[in-house]
Amino acid sequence: MDSVDLEVVRSALKWTEGGHRATLGTVVHTWGSAPRPVGAMLVIRDDGQVMGSVSGGCVEDDLIDKVKSRAIAASKPEVTVYGVTQEQATRFGLPCGGTLQIVLEPVTGESKLRELLGFIERHELSARFLDMETGAVRMEPGKWSDLLEFDGKVLKTVHGPRWRLLLIGAGQVTRYLAQMAQALDYHVTVCDPREEYADGWDFDAVPIDRGYPDDVVVHMNLDAHSAVVALTHDPKLDDAALLEALKSPAFYVGALGSQKNNDARRRRLAGFDLAAAEIGRLRGPVGLKIGSKTPPEIAVAILAELTAVRRGVQIPETIEPPKVNVSAGCVVPQN
Repeated sequence: MDSVDLEVVRSALKWTEGGHRATLGTVVHTWGSAPRPVGAMLVIRDDGQVMGSVSGGCVEDDLIDKVKSRAIAASKPEVTVYGVTQEQATRFGLPCGGTLQIVLEPVTGESKLRELLGFIERHELSARFLDMETGAVRMEPGKWSDLLEFDGKVLKTVHGPRWRLLLIGAGQVTRYLAQMAQALDYHVTVCDPREEYADGWDFDAVPIDRGYPDDVVVHMNLDAHSAVVALTHDPKLDDAALLEALKSPAFYVGALGSQKNNDARRRRLAGFDLAAAEIGRLRGPVGLKIGSKTPPEIAVAILAELTAVRRGVQIPETIEPPKVNVSAGCVVPQN
């Protein structure tokens, strides 16, 4: 569940507890070039106010009209489909004939959204099962491998941080990276055995593990929904984490540092029990080349690359911008 969908759940609770009628919508299937992914959510209030999106604005107006007039999902969950024909795709602005299948459900006391919100705010995975005939909902703890499933009778949705990010080192870059990563729905863990750093970590929303990095990596049992970024500049700590992370199924493993430092790191790693292909997985210098210098900019660059890898997007090498002098409002390239 991304941060927008978290706001959907909060708004649904706020509105219904305030006496409004609300209808929750979830994308359960897409065909073609759909603008929002499976699992995307929105909630519509009885007066037409909306939070979230299932199509990036293409079909929301029609959904709002139907919810306001009680033409759909007035008493129990229903399925609606947009974009079956080219005429509908053109009418609703769906790109390339894309099609959306959406489950709409009236929010009631049986929707268990308060329980769902509790799971999410505790950064725990949960699975929510909606009975399409009765509207009854049951909740179960989720697993990292869980996916949205819909067979026409029961809708299973997965909520909470489905991606994990392990950060080695509790320095300044880590603080910005942890905060931003949470907004992207990563369950973030910081590892730093150094007392001078661990004692100063006061970001309560992200736990710190004082264990040694290689032990922490092994204990986390990383999977294909996991990422590791080494940020200490201390080879004893960073290399220890990377030795285990590069052997794991983690979808992203990176290390902060210059090209020279990372070349030296690769040579060190080659002296251990790592195959060349495993060492080749290391992303270092970590992050996209966007000219980042400050800790927040470095965090943005790292998360941009993480997002691209996670989405399967191939990004060409970005050329570093030329150094500039800013004088009297002018930007002057340096030779």
